[in-house]
Amino acid sequence: MKKLNVGLIGAGFMGKAHSLAYVAMPMFFWPAPAIPVRRSIVDINDSVAAEAAQRFGFEKSSSDWRSVVEDPEIDIIDIATPNHLHAEIAIAAAAAGKHIISEKPLARSGEEAKTMYDAVKNAGIVHMVAFNYRRTPAVALAKKYIDEGALGDILNFRGTYLQDWSADPDGPLSWRFQKSIAGSGSLGDIGTHVVDMARYLCGEITQVNTQLKTWVKTRPLQAGGVDKLGASTKDSTAPRGEVDVDDEVLSLLEFQNGAIGSLEATRNAHGRNNFLTFEIHGTLGSVYFNYERRDELQVAFAADQSDRKGFRTVYTGPAHPYGEGLWPIPALGIGYGETKIIETYDFIKAIMEGGEVSPNFKDGYQINLIADAMAASSQSRSWTQVQLVK
Repeated sequence: MKKLNVGLIGAGFMGKAHSLAYVAMPMFFWPAPAIPVRRSIVDINDSVAAEAAQRFGFEKSSSDWRSVVEDPEIDIIDIATPNHLHAEIAIAAAAAGKHIISEKPLARSGEEAKTMYDAVKNAGIVHMVAFNYRRTPAVALAKKYIDEGALGDILNFRGTYLQDWSADPDGPLSWRFQKSIAGSGSLGDIGTHVVDMARYLCGEITQVNTQLKTWVKTRPLQAGGVDKLGASTKDSTAPRGEVDVDDEVLSLLEFQNGAIGSLEATRNAHGRNNFLTFEIHGTLGSVYFNYERRDELQVAFAADQSDRKGFRTVYTGPAHPYGEGLWPIPALGIGYGETKIIETYDFIKAIMEGGEVSPNFKDGYQINLIADAMAASSQSRSWTQVQLVK
């Protein structure tokens, strides 16, 4: 069976998730399209990188991502860095002929994303953006119902992504709160996941009317180079830095097919952990999904008899998308790791079959353009057209 050598750039939280997926994918999807080999891992300095290699099972480590991109033995470059590094790494990897998977959002802006899309398009390599939540079997099942026409014509999409990890004003000034690194705040970090769900399930978004808000204006500066996501300090004397991105986004949506919708994303919602939801209404039925109950899809159909109308629960399992590769009993439990495993399977399969995989850099570019339109709408306080990628 063919092996593909992986160079992973970034060994934080996402590096751990991606490393797990490379190990587990052939265990779940056998025979695997190919065996990913954890060849090289890169992080901020040699010591941290060496520790990451030991922890995540990579053969080599480095603090120089360029040496890994230029290594002729590497087949795949996996970008799991802060957002400001995505473009430079991806463009270099495309020039070196490597297949690329990049964490989301693809870039800090539509303009930056276009440079990445142009690079991979010209290189003719397989490229993917890691919006892994759409790989949840219940989400793929909702897509199946929609594509089959079981919901009829789509009328409305309502999506949320609510978290509370940054609600504490004494949480440190992570790179996620700095525009020069992240590009935007909740909009790019979690709001784009909802945008990806909306496009995947309901089609292209053509117009937005958006408000962005920053609730916490300053945060304590971090000590050291490791990002302390969700941590807190009660030291009132700690120096503080400015937050120059949004904490919350609220947007109305119009779709190319005539449907309407709404999107809400915040990292300041006390009591919400990873509350990624959507509810979709069509002329023949509705579906509802909550990622915190990721084995379940709530469905209701207009054709149901009057004495049993209402939402009912479908527990995903072997009969549903990706079910044969996962667990043998419905509702046995799908975790975050499984969505990454499925993502890796689809990516490797596309490499071996020479096809495309979605979401790819074109999708990532389009999502960045939607985010740009949302930011512009918040400034103008008016409906704003979304530029569509041709």
